[in-house]
Amino acid sequence: MLHQLSWKVGGQQGEGIESTGEIFSMAMNRLGYFLYGYRHFSSRIKGGHTNNKITVRPTEVRSIADDLDILVAFDQETIDVNYKELTEKGVILADSKFEPVKPEDSKAPLFAVPFTEVAAELGTSLMKNMVAIGATASLLNLENEVFQNVVDDIFGKKGEEVVQKNMEAIARGRQIMNDLLGNRVGEWELAPADGKRRMFMIGNDAIALGALAAGTRFMAAYPITPASEIMEYLIKKLPKFGGTVIQTEDEIAAATMAIGANFGGVRSFTASAGPGLSLMMEAIGLSGMTEQPLVVVDTQRGGPSTGLPTKQEQSDLMAMLYGTHGEIPKVVIAPSTMEEAFFDTIQAFNIAEELQLPVILMTDLQLSLGKQSVEPFDYNKIEIRRGKMVTDDIEEAADKAYFKRYENSEDGISPRVLPGTLNGIHHVTGVEHDETGKPSEATGNRQTQMDKRFRKLASLTFDQPVYINAPHEEADILLVGFNSTRGAIEEVQERLNAEGMKVNHAHIRLIHPFPSKEIAPLVGTAKKVIVVENNYTGQLANIMKMNVGGHDKIETITKYNGTPFLPGELENRVKELTH
Repeated sequence: MLHQLSWKVGGQQGEGIESTGEIFSMAMNRLGYFLYGYRHFSSRIKGGHTNNKITVRPTEVRSIADDLDILVAFDQETIDVNYKELTEKGVILADSKFEPVKPEDSKAPLFAVPFTEVAAELGTSLMKNMVAIGATASLLNLENEVFQNVVDDIFGKKGEEVVQKNMEAIARGRQIMNDLLGNRVGEWELAPADGKRRMFMIGNDAIALGALAAGTRFMAAYPITPASEIMEYLIKKLPKFGGTVIQTEDEIAAATMAIGANFGGVRSFTASAGPGLSLMMEAIGLSGMTEQPLVVVDTQRGGPSTGLPTKQEQSDLMAMLYGTHGEIPKVVIAPSTMEEAFFDTIQAFNIAEELQLPVILMTDLQLSLGKQSVEPFDYNKIEIRRGKMVTDDIEEAADKAYFKRYENSEDGISPRVLPGTLNGIHHVTGVEHDETGKPSEATGNRQTQMDKRFRKLASLTFDQPVYINAPHEEADILLVGFNSTRGAIEEVQERLNAEGMKVNHAHIRLIHPFPSKEIAPLVGTAKKVIVVENNYTGQLANIMKMNVGGHDKIETITKYNGTPFLPGELENRVKELTH
């Protein structure tokens, strides 16, 4: 039996490749297996090669597998592009319709299965994916009934006949594959799972659910890959809680509408990707100057310009920190797991309101769209903190002056009053202003207000700014990363430690203000620091050098071809730097 299975389905975009992977994943997840799935897809609606690679095992998994056990191909390109990933015991299942040809240097057996032909006999060629699921079931020695509740959930609304046709397609595919395999049926069977039910979700789902749990009732956004699922999720859910989602004409409108809704007292946010973040920069500055809460989710993708809209990259880091003109206090958070994505979203809203400033929650495409098994969230951990919000009427000032919305308080955080509050009238303007919000260019006032705004950061509280797995007091290597590189780094750390190397791991979750206090000791006690990131210039490494030094020992492993790090690839590159 296998401890880990790597399964991939590929074909032309629009052929049902995503649904094939979804059905397979849902069934395995419901059996209690842990899964990690990553889709490679083109930046067009239909056409172009796409595939979905899913790693399955009885224990937790957070990264894409290095190799491949089963390749399900709906076209020749899928075989030509992906066959080199197959293990020695790997197998190719291909639709006989396109007359598949195995590459000369491939040792994997190729089984031509009539996916499309069988589906057409059952009524529609669209069911070819279900025939492929049945063929996979034969390899894994799974009974047809394993897929029954998944088929019921997906096709139940279309009627019992549709459900039965799809189940028949699975049964036919399984029987055909049984006949082709003979005594090899079940050779790729997985070790049994614990049967426990877990959530199966992408990072965008975790963020959207986190926003809902945080009390968000308004989202303004413009669709963009890979952020759109956040908006799509909340379009369905927010109205049930008295909220709404507005699809704006552009990202400028989205950010300013979110600021306006927050000004009115409604927890609000927006989500986008690199191009949208660029358009939001002036509005983020407005949030900083007017001290209005604003949460922005940036799901990083390949850039610059339109770049690689559907590919992995982590190159927005410097833009998030320094993209706005002028200087404002802000907070930048970088979750690295589904659980962190959920709870960090809640923290982002709390921090934005407590400190009255913009908070950017950064993810990347792999974390945003990678789908994995997740333990149920502990909702008892949720805490809503709204900061210095004035909820009662205010006594009229003796001199009848405007309310001091930007009062020069000791901690820099001023009382926040909602529109319509008695005696709470004040100016709100993007130009420099005095304590009541009235424009002021006086040099003394400018310095006072700048000092006040930045003083707020001293009050920041953030749970676990750095995830640390440091079993060695003095390490040969400290591996550092952020966002989705965590899974690959964790596997590499485990492998290298097993070989006798002393490897520690630090994953930075609070990018700004930078957690120097937590990082500096780890850098100081490591012989070599290797920062792993999906960009060209080593942005995180440069930020580390700015904040904790270590120029003589910090090196980078970068990757910017649009694909995530694989554990084996990363392991080899780490060894190259240490030998």
